[in-house]
Amino acid sequence: MIRIALTKGRLEEKSVELFGKSGYDTAELSDKGRKLLFRIKNEDIEIVLAKAADVITYVEHGVCDVGITGKDIIMEYGSSFYEVLDLRFGCCRFAVAGASSLKLFDGWQQKKIATKYPKAANEYFRSKGVDVEIIKIDGSVELAPILKLSDAIFDIVQTGSTLKENGLVVLEEVCPISARMIVNSAAMKMKKPEIEELIGKLSLALEKF
Repeated sequence: MIRIALTKGRLEEKSVELFGKSGYDTAELSDKGRKLLFRIKNEDIEIVLAKAADVITYVEHGVCDVGITGKDIIMEYGSSFYEVLDLRFGCCRFAVAGASSLKLFDGWQQKKIATKYPKAANEYFRSKGVDVEIIKIDGSVELAPILKLSDAIFDIVQTGSTLKENGLVVLEEVCPISARMIVNSAAMKMKKPEIEELIGKLSLALEKF
């Protein structure tokens, strides 16, 4: 038995579509109601629906063998598992944004950065050798520079329209983000044939996805 945790929402929909194109029966997943645990028909595979950060927790603790979640969540919450496949959907990017007049890396004064992703932001600015104060925000981070809580934000950007509507621009591109498949370290060894078969089927389907 392989247990797979899927991130609920948009990534769930694309993941289910990918599993369908890989030859798996996804009928129950497509008409799920409020259920959170499913068995794929005629396969030794269970599917769990979870919040993005919980996918990481379930895989790291071994209650799920495989997970599908965003690279942003992996960067923020992940530590010990294998990242085995870029699924190439849920695409966006991490970026630093602020007012167009802001000189982010100029001057001696410490900049304040608002973000939902404090770990990823800290690692990025540390890699640039820039000392910043990170302010954790759970809601709309675009408000922070407007209210003068921060100089800039570190966030996911897709089209940039929300930034533009709030008078902000991308100051620095950080890295691309997409859905990734992760595998528990112990499961990769103990269930290697089954997991490799799953990876192979998904990889083939991705070529036509």
